[in-house]
Amino acid sequence: MDDVWRFPVTTLAEETLVGLLLPFWQLVIGAFVLFVVLVSVGRLARRGPSRMTTALLITALAIAGFTVVGVLLEG
Repeated sequence: MDDVWRFPVTTLAEETLVGLLLPFWQLVIGAFVLFVVLVSVGRLARRGPSRMTTALLITALAIAGFTVVGVLLEG
């Protein structure tokens, strides 16, 4: 009978540990993404204005495309 009561406590403790670690991993992933974006923007800026214009246009089209797809899938 004691084994039945111990099992949920162990599971709860494991879920709590994962719950505490999850924000840390999100922070690590976010910092890595920010680093990659900053390095990419610096490299793109060194290549010159014409590449920057093309990159901005592609980014704007991608944002507009994702917005349209999101609106269409929402309804």
